[in-house]
Amino acid sequence: MPRLPVIAVLASLLVLSGCDLLGIEGATAIAARKEAEGKAIGAACRNAARAIEDCYTLNRKADKAAVYAGWREMDDYMRENKLEPVPPQLTPDVAKPKASDEDEESAVAEDESTKDGTKQAKASPRKAAGH
Repeated sequence: MPRLPVIAVLASLLVLSGCDLLGIEGATAIAARKEAEGKAIGAACRNAARAIEDCYTLNRKADKAAVYAGWREMDDYMRENKLEPVPPQLTPDVAKPKASDEDEESAVAEDESTKDGTKQAKASPRKAAGH
């Protein structure tokens, strides 16, 4: 009988720590991560001389309170240290990420087909199958 309490304690410890052992984040860890990401976004926006409203628009999924807190902290820091904002150097077309690797591969293939000045048409799988 004395083994039963020991086994129960070990089993409960295993269950309680199971989430950490499996790499599953708890609610507090997720909230802390989202707040840290929001503050980083806000600080980056302030450093890039973006208005807070623009920052909200560009980062709709970020927590607004965390974004504002990060923006304010960076604003205070920049004022105290007399730092100038660093405007973004990328144009909107360059800043857009590619949709997938397949799009990049097709763009490379298209560039290679236009090197000699003529563009070769690619047959789509639907047209090749007769659909």
